[in-house]
Amino acid sequence: MSEQVADPINGTSMPREQAVARMMKRLSEATASDDLQNIEAGELGDEARRVASQLTDDNVSPRVLAGLVRLLDFVLVSALGFLVYLFYVRPLELTDGVALVDLSSIDLRYALISASGGVLAVIFLQAADSYGLGTLRQMSRQLGRLLAAWTFVFMVFAITAFFFKQSETLSRVWFGAWFLSGGLILTLTRVIISRYVRKLFRDGRLQRRAILIGGGDRAAELIRSLESQPEQDLQICGIFDDRDDKRSPAMLMGYPKLGKFADLLVFGRICKIDMLVVTFPLTAEGRVAEMLKDLWVLPVDIRLSAHGNKLNLRPRSYSYVGSVPFLDIIDKPLADWDYFKKRAFDLFFTSIALVLLSPVMLLVALAVRLDSPGPVFFRQTRYGFNNEKISVLKFRSMYHHMADPTAKNVVTRHDPRVTRVGRFIRKTTLDELPQFLNVLRGELSLIGPRPHAVHAHTENRPWEAVVDGYFARHRVKPGISGWAQINGLRGEIRNKEMIQKRVEHDLYYIENWSIMLDLYILFMTPFKILNTRDSY
Repeated sequence: MSEQVADPINGTSMPREQAVARMMKRLSEATASDDLQNIEAGELGDEARRVASQLTDDNVSPRVLAGLVRLLDFVLVSALGFLVYLFYVRPLELTDGVALVDLSSIDLRYALISASGGVLAVIFLQAADSYGLGTLRQMSRQLGRLLAAWTFVFMVFAITAFFFKQSETLSRVWFGAWFLSGGLILTLTRVIISRYVRKLFRDGRLQRRAILIGGGDRAAELIRSLESQPEQDLQICGIFDDRDDKRSPAMLMGYPKLGKFADLLVFGRICKIDMLVVTFPLTAEGRVAEMLKDLWVLPVDIRLSAHGNKLNLRPRSYSYVGSVPFLDIIDKPLADWDYFKKRAFDLFFTSIALVLLSPVMLLVALAVRLDSPGPVFFRQTRYGFNNEKISVLKFRSMYHHMADPTAKNVVTRHDPRVTRVGRFIRKTTLDELPQFLNVLRGELSLIGPRPHAVHAHTENRPWEAVVDGYFARHRVKPGISGWAQINGLRGEIRNKEMIQKRVEHDLYYIENWSIMLDLYILFMTPFKILNTRDSY
């Protein structure tokens, strides 16, 4: 017999499967409304809404922070070594009060040694664990490691210069001045970084935000293990569990139960969390699989707590938070540095595209304006990252009085709503060019799953009801072009098989993303635009 739970809409008792189905239906209706945030939050309890309101700011990735500190160390050490050379070994010449450098007279050995010093400093500081969060946070732990690593750098230089008989030809004053000034600069920057890291910890922005799925004794044991390790970076924000308060109390070791499993998808849509931790035993694979069927559409890491399990797996089968083991179920796409690489890619190629295509965009805007009365641009609400609603910008291709901003009626061949200019710019995809502005604003990417209208449907059924896991395509930002489009899946969608294939291609892209894949799609897009078979 199916487990009875409270209906997430009206609170009556009903089978859990039916309750989840009703919540999914309600969620799809809510995302199509004009007040998504308020309707979704209304499905949650007061405590869940309070916690969600505190989790709206983006976190700072510990990996990205450590990487930026490494880059800063390299730049400071390298630049300082070369500057000391310029000001002492090769003094600057003043001409009319302006410092000039004769590049042809620069001894490249000093530039090479300065860059090598930056590399060695990062290597030795890494070996001394100077980039760990615990070390960056406490100045007292940093100072000894930093000075020891910096001293080792110059020991390597001294030994190398001796064996290669360069000690007589290099400036000893430069060498000593670089050593002393470098140690001072590194110490001062660590003081500033330490204060900044402590502030991030106080604000809760340097820890991964985790939600526990399942309360009770196993969750309590996991919490004890995590809290016994002050160096770990996991911040538990609450617990979701279908069981009553006898088996899963409303407050567990200071952490509140925020709702039932059916509420978790709504909670994950309105706040920013990083990880879902399933505390069920490994033997409950059926129950875990049932939950993952719904929760994998969220853009978060999903981990299965392996704390206290009886399986003797190899250590590399686990990931660890401190010394607490987890089994990785689903990884968040485009996390840490991947996000920054993707964003840099978008900004670089979008800027080039806007410069090159600006004359074309001006001509299209003029043609639209002269062809029929009405505005040049057309805004349409579509799904963005994590089901957020975004306003996508396009050149208007329909008569203004027949515009369909909700996309309730799909454009078909010889559609009377489309203008003469509209037919041309839709076939050639010129109507999409203003979306480069959405990319600059961070709402779209150049490459990604195409953003679909919130009311898009096939055979009188919304696409989220047609395709299982449809919302998983929103785990990354949508894009102007994508893997589905360069594989011929663009234009009108006439049946459920067509939307199914598009979603399959979108999910393949998300799971296999790389900069090279984005470059390939970007290169192929202009050629694939020539296929206008289903573009009306």
